[in-house]
Amino acid sequence: MKVLLLDRNHVLLENGLKNLGFEVDSDYDSSKEEIIKKISNYDGIIIRSRIPVDSEFLNAAVKLKFIGRVGAGLENIDLKVAAKNGIQTFNAPEGNRDSVGEHAVGMLLMLVHRLRIADAEVKNGIWRREKNRGDELMGKTIGIIGYGNMGKAFSRRLKGFGANVICYDIRAGKGDDNAVQVSWEEFMDRSEIISLHTPQTTETIGLVDKELINSMKNPFYLINTARGKSVVTKDLAEGLKSGKILGAALDVHEYEKKSFENLDLSQLPEDFRFLIESENVILTPHIAGWTHQSKQKLAEVILSKVADWKKLHNIAEQSGM
Repeated sequence: MKVLLLDRNHVLLENGLKNLGFEVDSDYDSSKEEIIKKISNYDGIIIRSRIPVDSEFLNAAVKLKFIGRVGAGLENIDLKVAAKNGIQTFNAPEGNRDSVGEHAVGMLLMLVHRLRIADAEVKNGIWRREKNRGDELMGKTIGIIGYGNMGKAFSRRLKGFGANVICYDIRAGKGDDNAVQVSWEEFMDRSEIISLHTPQTTETIGLVDKELINSMKNPFYLINTARGKSVVTKDLAEGLKSGKILGAALDVHEYEKKSFENLDLSQLPEDFRFLIESENVILTPHIAGWTHQSKQKLAEVILSKVADWKKLHNIAEQSGM
């Protein structure tokens, strides 16, 4: 069977696929249109985010049996068409959850203790102790929306801070020793810090909007290491101006490119420019899950899932299924 690699990943993934008996090709530069012309030759593809695997792509991939996405989300794949065409999909949230959990904690501490601001001021000869008085996490109620791999990794790291951690998830029974699952109403009533750990779906696009912000009982800090389109930038800016939102730490952004490779400042609206200029906002370029260690772990997870799929596929072929 032939596999096509469409994004650069850790070398162990390509070597591992070859060791599993796959013939492996790579194409990291061709356009979607060029890839579609040859995709019918391949049984599997390994992707990140460069090319959207939509219905046009999938219907041209007549031999395709599996897609491995080296990342957590699957929103760049038309999952309904993939399922209809009998194509198995794999992702790897286990591979970068530790990186995301650490990054979220780091951004939160920078925000509540004003570390970025204080650092910049001291380096410019400014010594402001009272203005840079911070907030402790001890005793704060931190609300996590989405309690899967990423949310759980974040909550584990909060355990030693003495915070009260609650979570909301559309699935029941997700709470554990690190976070108490609560109703949406209780979540809105108690949370003083909100951290998003949700996939991009029709339900989560625009999740943090004017209605949610104004419905919160307490002024709150917002952390988003999930997907940029979950937060309405215009409403976030208004919340910061009104004081309803005390500060925001965003690793993902509503206006970032689908490939996650660029943010064109010249094309950004005024609301995002406000975030750039705000001292209460911390921005990073979609790197929460982007460590040296996660690069290897993501590749290992996908390789393991492909290996398991291949075993089952071989068994099915041998049994004549």
